[in-house]
Amino acid sequence: MKLTDDSIGSIHLIRAYGPGEIRVGEQTVTSSCLLRADKMVTDWRPQRIDDLTAEDLEPIFALEPEIVVLGSGSRQKFPPTSLLARLLSRGVGCEVMDTGAACRTYNVLVSEDRRVVAALFLQD
Repeated sequence: MKLTDDSIGSIHLIRAYGPGEIRVGEQTVTSSCLLRADKMVTDWRPQRIDDLTAEDLEPIFALEPEIVVLGSGSRQKFPPTSLLARLLSRGVGCEVMDTGAACRTYNVLVSEDRRVVAALFLQD
């Protein structure tokens, strides 16, 4: 599904998403990734939300978000509450949704100049 025209300069917007992939600008990403308006991390370790550990949150914290949009795959699935609590204890909000909804939400928040990080799982 095509989402948006990528015409805002060097800001990383998600142009399209589909099963197992997203397109950021002209780059197709096929593994879990982290996105911030000005940075993309395509070597994020966990490939499924069930693989997510406390150590995997450190690259998210390094991006200094005010909110994390967590895309859990084709269906909404929550990580353990201890991981959500770790985000909240650091003052970072977190919304969990399926990856398609996370892509759309991320684009909206970026367009509002929010300090958002999308943590996207492309596999279930």
